[in-house]
Amino acid sequence: MSPIHITVLGSGTSSGVPTIGCSCQVCRSPDPRDRRLRPSILVRYGDRTVLIDTTPDFREQALRAHIQRIDAILYTHSHADHILGLDDVRPFNYIQRSSIPLYGMEETLEAIQRVFRYAFDEAPKESSVPKLNIHSLNGEPFDLFGLRFTPIPVMHGKSPILGFRFGNAAYLTDHSEIPEESKAKLRGLDVLFLDALRHRPHPTHSTVEKSIATARELKPRRTYFTHICHDLPHQATEASLPSGVHLAYDGLEIDVEHAD
Repeated sequence: MSPIHITVLGSGTSSGVPTIGCSCQVCRSPDPRDRRLRPSILVRYGDRTVLIDTTPDFREQALRAHIQRIDAILYTHSHADHILGLDDVRPFNYIQRSSIPLYGMEETLEAIQRVFRYAFDEAPKESSVPKLNIHSLNGEPFDLFGLRFTPIPVMHGKSPILGFRFGNAAYLTDHSEIPEESKAKLRGLDVLFLDALRHRPHPTHSTVEKSIATARELKPRRTYFTHICHDLPHQATEASLPSGVHLAYDGLEIDVEHAD
């Protein structure tokens, strides 16, 4: 069985890096790894392509990554930096001549239907709209084209949201706490993505130090930090991390084996 191929489409926080109006060292950095679009990954396996979140930068991400099709979209939650690029899936509707299924918690999907009401109502249309099918997740693992995805509940401040495990990889973003019952689903991983916004504490995000501790506890073979703000210069931060722990960066490509 061919490996699962992960592309990091965006590794930045909700405002992206460079941040508008900022002239800090990281926002002015010539290192391309310090340019961070909003957080999302692409999961390819066989001839299938699954997207996790549609950020406001999705059009740029899709062009840069040469995405040719989208077979399904999974949503972690409904914050603006994770959903606002949804309208840009329309070219895939044209190419594939089909609707695209969306998967997420019921409250996430309800928010998407409010924000993009024109894509879901039955009013006559004068122009094209995204063609989408809604699938509410109940917490149970589900199969997408032969690969099992397991929703991983995490806390984003006071809000419960989702990460996802697939094969020997898991993607968690925007988390401040990982419940013990969720940690039990994150053992034996090859690759684990964790939120690591910055060093300073934040009420709804993990810190570098806290995510290092999580990596030590869960013991994945490789850990990548994402949802990174402009407090963290890539080169210097990467050099300070323990073995097996890395900063993700836009355009990073990773191969992961299917689960045993």
